[in-house]
Amino acid sequence: MKTLPLFLTTITAATLLMTSCSKKDKTTPDPDPVNPVDTALSGNVSGTWAKDGTYHITGDVIVPEGQTLTIEAGAKIIFDTTAKPEFLVKGNLYAVGTDAEPVIFTVDDDKKSTWGMKWGGIMGGPTCGEILLDHCIIEQGGNVTTEASASVNAQFYKAEAGDRVPVLWYGGTGKVVVTHCTVRNFGEDGFYIEGGSVIVDHNTIYTTGLDNGDAINIKSGVHADVAFNTVYSPNTNALKLSNSGDRPINAYIYGYNNTIINCGWRRATTKGGSIWVEKGVIVELYNNLLVNDRYGIKRDKTNTENAASKFGNTLYYGYNQTTVDQFQPSEDIITGVDDIISTVVGANDPKFVNFPLSNDMSSAAFNTSWDFHLQSGSPAVGHGKTNFTSFFVSTGLSFGNGSTYTSPAPANYIGAWGTN
Repeated sequence: MKTLPLFLTTITAATLLMTSCSKKDKTTPDPDPVNPVDTALSGNVSGTWAKDGTYHITGDVIVPEGQTLTIEAGAKIIFDTTAKPEFLVKGNLYAVGTDAEPVIFTVDDDKKSTWGMKWGGIMGGPTCGEILLDHCIIEQGGNVTTEASASVNAQFYKAEAGDRVPVLWYGGTGKVVVTHCTVRNFGEDGFYIEGGSVIVDHNTIYTTGLDNGDAINIKSGVHADVAFNTVYSPNTNALKLSNSGDRPINAYIYGYNNTIINCGWRRATTKGGSIWVEKGVIVELYNNLLVNDRYGIKRDKTNTENAASKFGNTLYYGYNQTTVDQFQPSEDIITGVDDIISTVVGANDPKFVNFPLSNDMSSAAFNTSWDFHLQSGSPAVGHGKTNFTSFFVSTGLSFGNGSTYTSPAPANYIGAWGTN
């Protein structure tokens, strides 16, 4: 039985060039071909971090404008929990792992905690051209900024003290792909994107947002395909989609075939609790599986989505009456074409291979043995919409490292996982 990705690393030979420094770029010799690199870094970084190498980040690191950092499969980036560094990208970042050897952004094992906040996050500024995160594990970050934070001084993100840093912030106009990554144990938002051409697909996001925050937060200036992601118990929404920011490009997002579970129950105040749309954003939302979420797809009644938006083929399941009542269509809960919805508690059981539908909705604890594939007879099977074309399903996004990524085609089932 195939389950959600397990997090494995192996040690193999590694030979490649690494550059870094605390005050200026410094090139180190090729590592021993038998023993992977193990080094400490801060300041400007570029070049290549070698396969299976270990990189201890002792202070803020910055990829300078016009330069590129490539991180190879199996590399482990360990952030110092006293310094709580940030990872700023003014040039390009390519972190590409594999199923067996993901790139890991983390802290020492004995410093780990449920909500992290032990380092900042990955932050791509206005001059950042490309960020590629493929088969990465990103955990234990979301530290609170201070007046001395590198991101505050660089005017990145919200550019002020007192804000937790998201997993990935992007404020440029280039390209971003986050694919087949695991995000977990992070104190703040997952992805906060304020510009560019974007693909976010096949990621698993859980235990994020201590007391606020959304898993995927997209603002104006973005054209994005967000598909086949599994989001479990974010503090508020799995997707927050908005045209705020007044950038020249109206935010337009295709969000399809996502599995979204237990959203919104950990937020003390009432807002959203699955997918939130607002402020003139254009969305096309199809084939999303909403299980035990606090609300259905919800709009800001005072500042609604663009009238060109489309909704359809959403499957709703609620284990109790409160949940069922709160996803019923209303002035602020959006109904779509061919939705699968019921007023009956327990109707439309998605028939997951392995997940207790009675699971505590306010718990952020995640079990990696859960399997969100669909069993035969699931109402999600065969009810997906496929006759639409998202932004990058054909043309894709090409990167400076020679790779091209295309968005996944929509599936004829609802949710991120079909049958085994």
